[in-house]
Amino acid sequence: MNEFNVTTLGQFIIQKQQEYTFAKGEFSRLLRDIGIAAKVISREVNKAGLTQILGDHGSINVQGEDVKKLDIIANEMFISTLSAGGEVCVLASEEEDTILPLKGTFSKNGKYVVCIDPLDGSSNIDVNVSIGTIFSIYRRLSEPGTEPNLQDVLQSGNKLVAAGYVIYGSSTMLVYSTGNGVNGFTLDPSIGEFCLSHPDIKTPTDAKIYSVNEGNAIEIPDGVKKYLDWVKQDDKATNRPYSARYIGSMVADFHRNLLKGGVFIYPATAKSPNGKLRLMFECIPMSFIAEQAGGKSTTGSERILDIEPSELHQRVPVIMGSENMVNKVVEMINQN
Repeated sequence: MNEFNVTTLGQFIIQKQQEYTFAKGEFSRLLRDIGIAAKVISREVNKAGLTQILGDHGSINVQGEDVKKLDIIANEMFISTLSAGGEVCVLASEEEDTILPLKGTFSKNGKYVVCIDPLDGSSNIDVNVSIGTIFSIYRRLSEPGTEPNLQDVLQSGNKLVAAGYVIYGSSTMLVYSTGNGVNGFTLDPSIGEFCLSHPDIKTPTDAKIYSVNEGNAIEIPDGVKKYLDWVKQDDKATNRPYSARYIGSMVADFHRNLLKGGVFIYPATAKSPNGKLRLMFECIPMSFIAEQAGGKSTTGSERILDIEPSELHQRVPVIMGSENMVNKVVEMINQN
């Protein structure tokens, strides 16, 4: 990438603003605010081991999981940044039990709703594995100036305005879509800007990487077990056996498969009969990105973006990634 001929995230947003016929600048500022918060979190992640902000916070979040110190920092950063921006009337966070109507000076008139997983994969923080932020943006349903409510948040993925994620790895990268393809931006720390590095991302239609926690294999549905047996068989005609790649950080697993091709599977289990991943905070935004890049996402019986949410922390099983690979998993599920 020629450093004298880069497109920053801010420049790219302005260039694409004409695609948002409903926007009058607020949406562009909202995306900019998310980018600013991500830069701060990236800085904190990179210096975490030096400043003693690794490890447990000592509390349990609404999901029953140990909350890490960086989870708290990331959550508070997005609340603060989006409150100050004024474009968002209500925030829903994976770390919070209920929705958070924002209290900024202009928040009550904000036109947008944000759902966010501030630090996905946080169980990996202490061992220096890539983690991330996942976000989705909707237009509010309630009248501006009134108190926002839960129905502003519980919208299906078909109503998304934008979604994306930030991965904090060997470099920090922001990937997002507004429904017109997927673009990726890498943070250049020397200038403090996200720069366009992966324009118009297209995920391969087929590949040979599968990502699933096979430690849960005894508890998963028979159709998925059958698929896991199938991918290990030696068949040159179908490029098998496949390669297993599972990090246990959804953003990291998804990001690799988005670029290289693959299928990510988190099915229902005996312990989690409705699935484990959250519809609003993980499955909808990542499904939107997958589809916009030419991939597919389903519960095994229903397209993720067609689901009408019924509760804030609703969980669903998910199969997402390269279209042909997702179709093969679904085919085997339907054989049972």
